[in-house]
Amino acid sequence: MSVTPVDLASLLCSRLCHDLLSPVGALNNGLELLADETDPAMRERCMDLLGESARVSANKLKFFRLAFGAGGGFGDAIDARETQAAVRGLVADNKRLELGWYVEEPTLSKPATKVLLNLVLVAADALVRGGSLDVGAEENEQGAEIVIKLEGQRIILDPALRRMLVEGEGPGEEERVTARSAPAYVTHDLVARTGGAILVSEPAEGVMILGATIRGG
Repeated sequence: MSVTPVDLASLLCSRLCHDLLSPVGALNNGLELLADETDPAMRERCMDLLGESARVSANKLKFFRLAFGAGGGFGDAIDARETQAAVRGLVADNKRLELGWYVEEPTLSKPATKVLLNLVLVAADALVRGGSLDVGAEENEQGAEIVIKLEGQRIILDPALRRMLVEGEGPGEEERVTARSAPAYVTHDLVARTGGAILVSEPAEGVMILGATIRGG
């Protein structure tokens, strides 16, 4: 049976909470340390850690707001600079990941923005040892084309997650949507509704391409 909207919302909330647990937990721990610390140098260090944890938390919230949310505060199109800032914020704390941004469009439609961000989320998770992540997109009256290129020593995209991305939810237990695969399901659903398609290819060793074609304006 296909995942219900309520179930999907719950799974996306679970994914959001999972990704925020670490930086928010670090904030809590830092405040507890700060309350008991009297050494000026250590207090300064605690403040630095608190600032870093707050930045990471804010970056993730900004990313998930655009990737999962309704895009409130924006019109039918979203400034590509907002999308770029969300992507850079997501990968900022991963020192082993190099981002290349090749989107020349001034704006992207909300569906294209969501597909791009969720593909980036899937791609960043797949680069388990770091590497490079190149993001490109073009959009016109006929639709949009989005390409994410991954390069790294170790790229792992679970077969079930790949099927979810390309084919959507299947009847088997391993093909059911989970909190981990929810972004892939959202991406597939958004693209499939337009009559578009998602392609996953590995043209060379250590290289993977995630591509999406969205039909319509």
